[in-house]
Amino acid sequence: MNSSKEKTALHYLVRQPKTKTQNPPLLLLLHGVGGNEQNLFSFANELPDNFLVVSARGPLTFGPDSFAWFQVNFTGGYPQINEQQAEAARVTILDFIESLKSELDFDEKQVYLMGFSQGGIMSYSVALTEPEKIKGIAVMSARLLPEVKPLIADEKRLEKLKVFISHGKQDAVLHFPFATDAVSYLQNKGITPEFHQYDEGHTISKKMFDDVNLWLKTSISY
Repeated sequence: MNSSKEKTALHYLVRQPKTKTQNPPLLLLLHGVGGNEQNLFSFANELPDNFLVVSARGPLTFGPDSFAWFQVNFTGGYPQINEQQAEAARVTILDFIESLKSELDFDEKQVYLMGFSQGGIMSYSVALTEPEKIKGIAVMSARLLPEVKPLIADEKRLEKLKVFISHGKQDAVLHFPFATDAVSYLQNKGITPEFHQYDEGHTISKKMFDDVNLWLKTSISY
């Protein structure tokens, strides 16, 4: 199912819950730079049956079937972002979740984000700044933007946020210390993330997917 984008800010794909319930939990999938809404959606049928799964397309067009949430430059050896685009994307995702309520039925108190690479970056940015709107995030091979830290909520507001982090120790795109730095930062904020590390590069292996899938299954509360 494709959105016509008339009511929402972003194009998206949907997998309805396989287990029919009123107001199912929502799992929003966010792709990496240069990807599209099909990437993570390829896993959709293997994700927990009770979720309404929505995969969104980033707002910036880089080429045919190639999209992003913001521009990033790696030429200096450290990722330099377009801060204005990153902030606009954060707001757009929040607006998108709000507008989805008029198109799909889901429990607004059970909204989860699952993102790879730049999609994981956006998962951090959205959830840590508006934790009342997000129940949990699964962040794969990403980093926490220093630029978003001034907007991050205080410990009291963050205390119920659930966080899963996975990262490959051989990641040559977003290096492994980005993950450990994020874990330390979150712990200082009173969050204890479930952290998985792998002898992998910048990818989603079967083991990574199995681990995040198990976390999703066990994180839902009713």
